[in-house]
Amino acid sequence: MNYKDLTSQLVKKCLRRGADAAEVYLENGRNLSIEVRNQDIETVKESAAHGVGFRVFVGGKMAFSSSNDLSERSLDDTIARAVSFARCTTADENNVLPEDIGFTEVEGMYDDEIARRTMNEKIELLKELEKSAMQDRRIKKSDGARYGEGEADVYLANSHGLEKKYRESRCYFGVSVVAEKGEQKSSGGEYCSRRFWGDLKPVDEVAAKAAESAYEMLDPRMVKTQKAAVIFEPDVAYAILGGILGAINGERVLQGASFLRDKMGQKIGSSLLTFIDDGTLARGLASSPFDGEGVPTQKQVIIEQGVLKGFIYNTMAARRAGVSSTGNASRGDFTSLPGIGAHNFYMTAGPDTPQEIIRSTKKGLLLKGVTGYGINAVNGHFSGGASGMWIENGRISFPVRGLTIAGNAFDMLNDIDMVANDLDLFRTRTTPTFRIREMLVGGE
Repeated sequence: MNYKDLTSQLVKKCLRRGADAAEVYLENGRNLSIEVRNQDIETVKESAAHGVGFRVFVGGKMAFSSSNDLSERSLDDTIARAVSFARCTTADENNVLPEDIGFTEVEGMYDDEIARRTMNEKIELLKELEKSAMQDRRIKKSDGARYGEGEADVYLANSHGLEKKYRESRCYFGVSVVAEKGEQKSSGGEYCSRRFWGDLKPVDEVAAKAAESAYEMLDPRMVKTQKAAVIFEPDVAYAILGGILGAINGERVLQGASFLRDKMGQKIGSSLLTFIDDGTLARGLASSPFDGEGVPTQKQVIIEQGVLKGFIYNTMAARRAGVSSTGNASRGDFTSLPGIGAHNFYMTAGPDTPQEIIRSTKKGLLLKGVTGYGINAVNGHFSGGASGMWIENGRISFPVRGLTIAGNAFDMLNDIDMVANDLDLFRTRTTPTFRIREMLVGGE
């Protein structure tokens, strides 16, 4: 089936059915997942799926419907429902579709080697990964090794003449293990996700990280409540990134539900702090030539040396704000309307090594795990459960569990005083290792 022609034909059909404007978003793809536990194959699941979503506009009113059945009758019924629903909704002058202004060339979106690798190769990869992670005598149990891959073709057309498509692929593998010592049990894991098979990390590297993350937390202690430095590793970057992403969402800014709503052009953090959202990053896991509405993606500086430079928008929110879309319309799949989301969102690297940051810390917490919601995007408050390694006089002394850490986003961002050079751009939301000079650490 020629999906490109189909999307164009479906746009015309929406107009014939009574829509003033229409958008058709179609996906066609496949997925594979494998799980191995104790060297036995537990699951192998492979599936192919396709579906289409229709966004239609009637007199400034909008509605959406979708279908995973591409038969003519089903598509006709789905379009009819969307047009019928639109007539019942409330008109909004901001209900508009983008014009076709081209797309961004992005390198490294698709790797055909993933599909060419045999099932046996992928199973053996997991067996080797699990076996390697279990080699340390402190590791007693396996929670399984997992592999996944997927590829998809995305087609997008609208009544403004926009017609676009791209193909993407990705694969990942990971393992989870349990370390034991007496009555103690501590779990840990590690994974690696890439666009290209050849970019996957070596098996022994992933296995060693998984085992270490389990056994390094054995024999934890407690410390007294105090103010101390907190070092964030890339694995716990989500603890601050989620709140920042929520706060730069243009729709939330318009609603007043962002702690950054009145801070454009102002200094909100340390001069070491630069955040970028990049939809054009070569082989980036969240890169694409256009966003969920067909607007070209871009590389955008959000915070530059501590100064807030921009928010992210889709077409509708941008129109409400009187600005242009930043190419940040996000879609979960063909069943969802475009929201607002980042692409490859990261803090830029600094000059120090993680080891130098630890050595320069007289007293503090090397954060390994966080529970809770992180930074609240509305008010900027931060609190959560914490675990990690306690540092004294520049050395890791012992593991700690059951702590809490608390602060305020502006204090935290301004107190970043060291940033490492270990940025991994293969993660979609990430930072290098960085240190916050002082936070409240709650203990006994």
